[in-house]
Order: sequence, then structure tokens, then C-alpha cells
Amino acid sequence: MHRPDRAWGWLPSRCAVCQSWPQAPLCDACISRFAQPQHRCLTCALPLAHLAERCGTCLKSPPPLDLCLTATAYAWPWVDLIADYKFHQRPGWVGPLATLMLSAPWAEDTLDTADWVLPIPLSAQRLAERGYNQAWLLARQLSPHNADAHLLLRTRDTPSQRSLPRADRLANLVGAFAVEPLRAAQLRGKKVVLVDDVMTSGASLHTAARVLRQAGVVHISALVLARTETHHDA
Repeated sequence: MHRPDRAWGWLPSRCAVCQSWPQAPLCDACISRFAQPQHRCLTCALPLAHLAERCGTCLKSPPPLDLCLTATAYAWPWVDLIADYKFHQRPGWVGPLATLMLSAPWAEDTLDTADWVLPIPLSAQRLAERGYNQAWLLARQLSPHNADAHLLLRTRDTPSQRSLPRADRLANLVGAFAVEPLRAAQLRGKKVVLVDDVMTSGASLHTAARVLRQAGVVHISALVLARTETHHDA
């Protein structure tokens, strides 16, 4: 399967983090320093201090995801780079950021065994404002042959999730996703990877996963670029 080229076809430039010259947009030294792999819960991607596979919260209340992977914590310098990519018309960052996502343990194997790789969709209003869906660009870069932007749909716009607690985020998203009805049969019995840039409470990923489960998907993984690490959000 095609993967983003580590060199990204870059011309001589400065690393966006350490400003070293000449470097790729993200140099290997900064990736090694600021995106060190951590032992994380397999179903919510929060870091674990012990060697168990799942955190206590996921054992007590299993989430609708069979697997949840992240490349890094949502912390500096990734907060600034993701905001630049997402809000400041910088879709060219998709190559370096997708390559970073592939550094997550089991990311490549998970993508290779997936039947579909689906981005968390944006509403038509949000898509018009932003000009592109950052999750779709990542999904297409990660898996150009299995990525699809039209199987999972956003049925309505919702207020910003950023300042809401988890319960309100979930309520905010009720009825916000749906499977394309004319293609629902293509999901039955399949393995799906959901792709997003940032996972905070997991509300969007969990809501989308439940919709896919109702459509007959048998295994659902999430692959995100960055994960917030406030444990009460799990």
C-alpha cells in the first residue's frame, strides 16, 4: 500500500519546530523528541502507567471502538502545527502530518487490514468556511485506495465542541452522522478505520462508530494525529 514518502519531496527549508536548516518541514530529531511512543490504552489512547492493555474506564464501560491509536499527545509543538493546518489554509501540511500518524504503533498494520478508511465528516457549512476537511486529506494521504469521503455523512451542523463537557458533546452530536443509504451494504461485515486530526473526549469518534456498528461494520479502529490527555475526558 502507498505510504507518504518520509522525504515528502521537500525543497530545502527550515524545520517548523526547531528552525534547523536545511531540513524537511518536520525534522527527524523533532519527531523523535516531541512524538515519543507511549504505552496507551488500546481503546481510548490515553497513556497508561502500567502494562495493562486497557484503562479502568474502558474496562468498566467499553467504548464503541475496538482499537484507538494516536501518534502523539495534543501538546506543543503539535497544537500550533495542527491549528495552522486546520484553520489557516495550509493543506500542504497533510504529508508531514500523515507521516507522523504512521509512527503510531500498529498504525500501518491497521490501515493495511482495513476495508474502508473514513474521515470524520464536516458539515456543509463548516466545509464551506474552511475550504477542505482536514480529516479527509489525512485519510486520503494515509490510504489512497481505501479512503472514502462519501460513505459516512454529516447530516447537520453542530455548535463548536471545544468548550463543552463530554456529556454535552455527545448530546450535541445525536443524529449528526449517518451512513450513505445507497451504499450501506458496502459496510456490512467490513473493517473500518476512522481518521481525525485531534481526539479530545472521543465524542465524535464514538458517535460515528455507533452509526457504523448499526450499519453492520464488524471492527472499528480510530487513528488520530493527536490525543488530549486530560483523563476525565476518557
